[in-house]
This record gives sequence, C-alpha cells and structure tokens, in this order.
Amino acid sequence: MKIGVLGTGHLGKIHLKCLQMIDRYDLVGFFDPNDSNAQIAIETYGVQRFDNMDALIDAVDIVDIITPTVTHFDLAKRVIEKGKHVFIEKPLTNTLEEGEILLALSQQKGVKVQVGHVERFNPALLALGDTPLNPMFIEAHRLAIFNPRGTDVSVVLDLMIHDLDIILSMVQSEIKSISASGVAVVSDTPDISNARIEFENGCVANLTASRISMKQMRKVRLFQKDAYISMDFLDKKSQVIRLFDDKAKASSENLMELPTPKGSKWIDVQSPKSEPTNAIKMELELFLDSIINDTRPIVSIEDGYRALNVAHQIIEQIEQSPSMEILK
Repeated sequence: MKIGVLGTGHLGKIHLKCLQMIDRYDLVGFFDPNDSNAQIAIETYGVQRFDNMDALIDAVDIVDIITPTVTHFDLAKRVIEKGKHVFIEKPLTNTLEEGEILLALSQQKGVKVQVGHVERFNPALLALGDTPLNPMFIEAHRLAIFNPRGTDVSVVLDLMIHDLDIILSMVQSEIKSISASGVAVVSDTPDISNARIEFENGCVANLTASRISMKQMRKVRLFQKDAYISMDFLDKKSQVIRLFDDKAKASSENLMELPTPKGSKWIDVQSPKSEPTNAIKMELELFLDSIINDTRPIVSIEDGYRALNVAHQIIEQIEQSPSMEILK
C-alpha cells in the first residue's frame, strides 16, 4: 500500500528508514517545510519530497504523521477528511477536544487510525507473552535527561503517557480517582510529575515522570496476588517472581527457599527471554495488517484517546496543585 510521511525530524527519519524495510509498503514520499530536515532525508533515504502536502495525501493510501504534538490535530483531520488511513505519533492530540473530534471523524469516515505508543512493542513487555496479568499495585518510573525536543507539551504528554497507555491496557477496570502533582523547572509546563490512579477493582497505580533527571530510567513494576513482575523498558528485560507453598508446584529449578513460621515457602524467579525487536518497524507492520485484514489496530485511536483523557485529568490536577500555583 502507498504511504506518505509528514515530518522528517529525528523520529520522522527513523520512520522513513523502517518503512523502506517493509516490502508491503510503497513509500511514495514525504512533506516537511523544513529545508534542512528535508535535504537530509533526501540524501540519506533517497525519498521524494513533495512541496504540496495535499498532493502527497492524495497520492497515498496511508499517511504517517510524525510532527510536533501541537500540529497533530490539524494534520490528522486533513488526512482523515480525505478518507486516508493514519498512523499518528503519540500523544494522539494536544487537547482532549481535538482527540474527540478525530475519534468521531475517523469513525464517520471508516478509516483506520493507530497511535504510536511504541512501548507496547518493547521486548520487555512482549517477553511476558501469555503471562496472566492482574495487577493490584503498579509502580512506574520514566526518567529522562533534559532534551529541548518535546517541551512543547507537559511531561505528562511527553513521557508519562507511555506508561498510562501500558497500564490502561493491563487493568481491566474503570478509574475511580486520580491525584497528581508536578513542577515546571526549565520549561513553561511541568517537567516532573507524579500521579496516583485508583481503579474501581482496587488496583492502584503510582506513576512518576521526569525530563530533568541525571539518569535515564523506564521501569514498570506489577504486584499481583500470585506474582511480582518487573519490566525494564530501557534494558528490554523482564522478570517474573512467584511464591509457592509447595516446591513441586514451581515451574522452574531456579528456586530460593524462604523459611517462615508456618514452614518453608519457595520463591520461583524467572527471566523470560527477550527477543531483539525493532519496535517502530513492528508497529508499522501491524498497522498495515489491521488495514489489510480490516481488524482493530493494536493501539487504536480509542486507546490513544483513553490515554489522552487520563493524561489531561492528571494535568488538570497538577495545575490545581500548590506547587504550580506558586510558580504562576
């Protein structure tokens, strides 16, 4: 199928490279008003540059949008109105109202929309396979060294939304309450934030995101009745730890004995094998599958909108917090 790319910044160039690796895509060209980005894309990937965005949209079946968040709505609306399928980088849009309009418009036009929550395709998460997930407490930390790219939006939309999408895909329950706080340190929007989400089923998720840290970290830890599960999205590794009363019930030989007043228990430690994966290539391939097979995209526009909705509830809580009031 014919595809065109809008935006050839840092991430856009990676998309160009991945699309050229997928034989089922016919990469027609790209549009980018930035001459410097465009020239590098032409010289590196030999892809045609379109001077007119509408001409590119008209020439393809699918449009891949990898532009700043504040531009997502106008571009995606333009594409969907022409009846084209859309892959759009996360977050779906900048505002909730924009997301609602795109959601309704995509349903009206009958086009497929996938949101680029790429961590769904991280080997650390994929390694869990069919492992039953029923977390009752979740702890997520996503810390990054400061980079001016992405500061057009809050750290909640820039970083935390990755973990929001993952958590919302795991917890099959409605949200009961949200509390959050954050601080703007080097930009006009919060650069560090913490959120606590309580679900109707009793699960609690505690999320921390920062783009002003001295080191990088991307970890999610799940605590459930039968297991402790740790995922390191940076090292692309996961670990599953279970507690057994009966040694014979454990599935591996990697056991540790835990003496207790009621007798010994057995800790079973497993490290599921993580297969090397090009996550961006995978998400683009699976999006094409959803179009060809007329199935729901792995990360649908509904998923993207739900994560955006929760993110904006968190942002609203932060804006009302004393720490942000002091900075006004």
